[in-house]
Amino acid sequence: MVAVPVASLPPFTAKVEHVTAADLGASWHSGCPVGPSQLRRIRLRYVGFDGKAHFGEIVVNQRVTGVAARIFRRLYRERFPIRSMRTMDVFHGSDDRSMAADNTSGFNCRYAVASGPKSWSMHAYGEAIDVNTVENPYVLSGSVTPPNAKAYADRGHIRPGMAFKGGPLVRAFELAGWGWGGSWSSSPDYQHFSTNGR
Repeated sequence: MVAVPVASLPPFTAKVEHVTAADLGASWHSGCPVGPSQLRRIRLRYVGFDGKAHFGEIVVNQRVTGVAARIFRRLYRERFPIRSMRTMDVFHGSDDRSMAADNTSGFNCRYAVASGPKSWSMHAYGEAIDVNTVENPYVLSGSVTPPNAKAYADRGHIRPGMAFKGGPLVRAFELAGWGWGGSWSSSPDYQHFSTNGR
């Protein structure tokens, strides 16, 4: 059996930039728990499903830029595939559109998808990241979100880009001290990682 050569990748890069309200577009509005001055955009390299290096952008809280860059550096080194990485303003702040596009994203000023009184999502603080939203859906009361992720509701069939216990994606965030929504017993959110596990 002949080994297939693995193409070399350019060095990982991550550039942190300030953002304005105009940069954030519909993903931010007055009344959000953090302002533009507390947020940063990271322009970084990631490995796509084609095995090649691509540039993406993600917005996170300024407090977690260093750890977020380390997480994605580790995933890059391990050649973990990411489908797309665009900021939420591209989707006009629509979580549904971003998820349907299999997008990896961070900040979005929105409420948590949960029962009970309204509360801000950790995305609204810029301290949560969703990765490969189709390969890693949110399952609530048997309903799979996004709808085009139904083929990935079976978590026993491991495929590229998926989050699973002991796998490269979950391990990268766990080593950084972040919690994984896939461990939630009642409504697993396999795409979701956050600083406080919520």
